[in-house]
Amino acid sequence: MMKLFKKWDLSIVYKVLLVFLDIIFINVSSFLALWIRFNMHISEIPPEYADSVRGLVVANTIVTVTIFALFRLYTSLWRFASIKELVYIIEACGVSVLFNILAYYLTYRTIYRSYFPLYTTSLFLLTCLSRFSYRLARLLYHGNIHGRHVRNTMIIGAGEACNVVMKELELSTELDAKICCVIDDNQRKHGTYIHGVKVVGGRDVILKYVEKYRINEIIVAIPSADKRERQKILEICQKVPDCELKILPGVYQLVNGEVSVSKLRNVQIEDLLGRDPIRITTEKIGRYVSDKVVMVTGGGGSIGSELCRQIAANGVRQLIIFDIYENNAYEIQQELKAKWPNLDLVVLIGSVRNGRKLNSVFAKYRPDIVYHAAAHKHVPLMEDSPNEAIKNNVFGTYKVALAADRYRAEKFVLISTDKAVNPTNIMGASKRMCEMIIQVFNHRSRTEYVAVRFGNVLGSNGSVIPLFKKQIEAGGPVTVTHPDIIRYFMTIPEAVSLVLEAGASAKGGEIFVLDMGQPVRIVDLAKNLIRLSGYTLGVDIEIQYTGLRPGEKLYEELLMAEEGLQSTGNEKIHIGKPIEFDEDEFLKDLEDLYKEAYAETDCMKDIVHKIIPTYHLREADVRRDQQIQSCWKQEFADTRSQLPSAFLEWENTGWEDKKGQEE
Repeated sequence: MMKLFKKWDLSIVYKVLLVFLDIIFINVSSFLALWIRFNMHISEIPPEYADSVRGLVVANTIVTVTIFALFRLYTSLWRFASIKELVYIIEACGVSVLFNILAYYLTYRTIYRSYFPLYTTSLFLLTCLSRFSYRLARLLYHGNIHGRHVRNTMIIGAGEACNVVMKELELSTELDAKICCVIDDNQRKHGTYIHGVKVVGGRDVILKYVEKYRINEIIVAIPSADKRERQKILEICQKVPDCELKILPGVYQLVNGEVSVSKLRNVQIEDLLGRDPIRITTEKIGRYVSDKVVMVTGGGGSIGSELCRQIAANGVRQLIIFDIYENNAYEIQQELKAKWPNLDLVVLIGSVRNGRKLNSVFAKYRPDIVYHAAAHKHVPLMEDSPNEAIKNNVFGTYKVALAADRYRAEKFVLISTDKAVNPTNIMGASKRMCEMIIQVFNHRSRTEYVAVRFGNVLGSNGSVIPLFKKQIEAGGPVTVTHPDIIRYFMTIPEAVSLVLEAGASAKGGEIFVLDMGQPVRIVDLAKNLIRLSGYTLGVDIEIQYTGLRPGEKLYEELLMAEEGLQSTGNEKIHIGKPIEFDEDEFLKDLEDLYKEAYAETDCMKDIVHKIIPTYHLREADVRRDQQIQSCWKQEFADTRSQLPSAFLEWENTGWEDKKGQEE
């Protein structure tokens, strides 16, 4: 409150000061008009002229100050003054001289004709002096800051965004930026000047002029450039040691007039992925989830929480968050309550393994749409605990899908992964089984089931970028498993937008796949992140190769060879044709798998391989399984004769019973 009062008080003082100066300048202008007219000698001024001017001093002062107020000369921010404010001064001075002309002639006062243009000129110049003196002082200051502790700045892009940013940098008292040169690939601009700063050339001379002017800050002000062009420029800029990179985010800010220094941000790793972000039709998503009851399992996780944010922003009738981890659930609950206080939000703690809990939740809230994001996804950890991956991912998905079918949800959307394609790890294999489960349900249920498959998500829990950042903060080394390992990447909002698009567009049974552009080498991400953090690779931070982790492969596919692609209304989104398989045999295999998982078998990977032939076991796993096959082979053959009591829920809700079940 005190800060607001001080700002308000300073504003009043500033306006009073301007009024005081204008009163002085109005009267000084009247005197100067007489003095200049009569050869700059006071003694030569005729008394009748001096009396005429003195007689109108009070009226002229009051009226002119009022005119200035009407023309916003006391309410404009003069530190940002432009041609528009200069026009205001011209107009105000013009109206003031019109008043003077009328006043002198209507009162029959003696005055010479040249008095009026002389008075107008003096008033205009003095008013400009009071308004633009701040900018003049800043210009003189910037012209004499050589050798001081300032940022030597290079701006890339000689367009309108550059113009706006340069104006603000020149006027800023906090940002001591000395703009040394401008870079632009348009040859017609080479050699020209923007606010006195020369456009020295294209991107090929960036490094030359960085060295010449000792640049320690580069601003990329080309919001209209596509992602690939910006990536090429940023790759050049990253070769500059000890240089801070900043960027204007997008062209929409230029269109909306929002380009400013405040919009500048440090270059982020997302800027170096080399593709444009995926654009989703939010109106379509909004129409779909509007006035619906939507349930998100795993709603406290990276993907789940972003799903909740975007769903809440689209007018959902009720949002149900279901998560086993209370801390994450609490955080997203508080965030959503603060941002959307009128949202009908239900946050429930529970496991997707607990069929009774799921049934009670579905019976009470009757969700129309279910987004299933709950899963164990950490590849190396699941390699060490394969039974847990099967229990949580496969049978958690089955139980949620079963509840969705039983309580007649409209849509069920599974969050899948590119690791489900030709999986080399148990996590990917479990996700492939999840896709097969929803395919089975889609053929036998009124609910529409769909899967959404995408690659690695930047910034998600357990992803590589947060790990690299922690390692860099600790002084290194940054660990990369293999110099040739590559991955497809997307941002969390992109992933969630695709999931929502799938829910809105699905007709049932599809596997939606995102065209994620070119894959990225993980080692390149590590190098870029080291440079963006202000360190020199090999000097400040080292990269250490640790070898592929259990279940990890050099590259991830997005589609199996048999699936093929179909286009959709969004050129970045495709539909993979599901692979046909014997569904009845698959369901019987799942019964056996359930028994083995809860019996804590040591042969889970080999059992999964028999169900998912595309699951490629590592040689070490094969050798180990060959040694212990005798411990499970006969047991595996006998499990179909009888199910354990824990599985009675499945047995008592058979497919034939559900097909004829009425709500």
